[in-house]
Amino acid sequence: MPTLEIDINKIKHNAKTLKELFAKKGISVTAVIKGVTGSPEVANAILECGITTIAVSLVQNIKKMKEFGVKAKFLLTRLPNLTEVEDIVKYADISLNSEISTIKLLSEHSLKQGKRHKVVLMLELGDLREGILPEDIDSVIEQIIPLKGVELHGIGANLACFGGVKPSEENMIELSQTAERIQEKYNIKLHMISGGNSANYEWFLSTENTGKINNLRIGEAILLGRETLHRNKIPKLFTDAFTLICEVIESKIKPSLPYGEICQNAFGDTPEIADIGNINRIIIGIGEQDVDTKAITPRINAKVIGASSDHLILHSKNHIEVGSEIEFDINYSALLRLSTSPYVKKVFI
Repeated sequence: MPTLEIDINKIKHNAKTLKELFAKKGISVTAVIKGVTGSPEVANAILECGITTIAVSLVQNIKKMKEFGVKAKFLLTRLPNLTEVEDIVKYADISLNSEISTIKLLSEHSLKQGKRHKVVLMLELGDLREGILPEDIDSVIEQIIPLKGVELHGIGANLACFGGVKPSEENMIELSQTAERIQEKYNIKLHMISGGNSANYEWFLSTENTGKINNLRIGEAILLGRETLHRNKIPKLFTDAFTLICEVIESKIKPSLPYGEICQNAFGDTPEIADIGNINRIIIGIGEQDVDTKAITPRINAKVIGASSDHLILHSKNHIEVGSEIEFDINYSALLRLSTSPYVKKVFI
């Protein structure tokens, strides 16, 4: 069975290092652990570093962490589904929002549960995922303020997730100035002005003034030690907190080029494969069902040449015996799928 080995101490080190780094400019860290499906073990390790807010995208993972006794403030990063609002109020302390109809429903359910749910309004700054257009934010705020069941806890922005738009001095100033204007106009305190995610690392280093930005939602940098604009390693962080371990199930010398008439493969693609003669062709017992095979790198002298749903094909420079275990480095898309798969064993070290 494929195994995902998780080094808790390396994750803890990354979280502590980033918390201390961002604190130098007055920015708190919300730890986003949707990449490990809200693992209680990972959550507790991060909380030990002094980070107090844990974020995931699925309310089911907040429920899981609470059932395991994780003591934290919980933030839901994905906009609420209307069908899940009751559970979101029950389990999440804070949620990111961009639709007034959803916020009104959150208020209704909060009142029924005797709570006051915190909402963070997401502002559209160009990445074109979630967010209220800047010209519409006042009309939304004016509808939120009278609601008894919700508190306007802050505003935020999402960048470099869908459209790849870089956090910059310009868009961070826009968010900061918007927060300042809202506080002055409506005489309210915004507790969270959340500038973005791990992609904000470069902006953070280069800016002399973070303005009103006082929070970042950091996931990949904590888990994998990289910023997310160029996937460069962040100094002093571990990039190998996760190791994928898989077993060799076939090892033979075979032609590099498939023979016969070539049509579509299992995923509807027509393969284009170079003929480099006979090679050590290794099959590993994992595939696209459980991992993004383009997002893993073997720690041996071999390279991934393709995969089907449950077979991974390697070209190895050396012969490898059947039954041997191969270790792989992984990136974020691989981590997401591995963490979600019930067919991958998770081992904490």
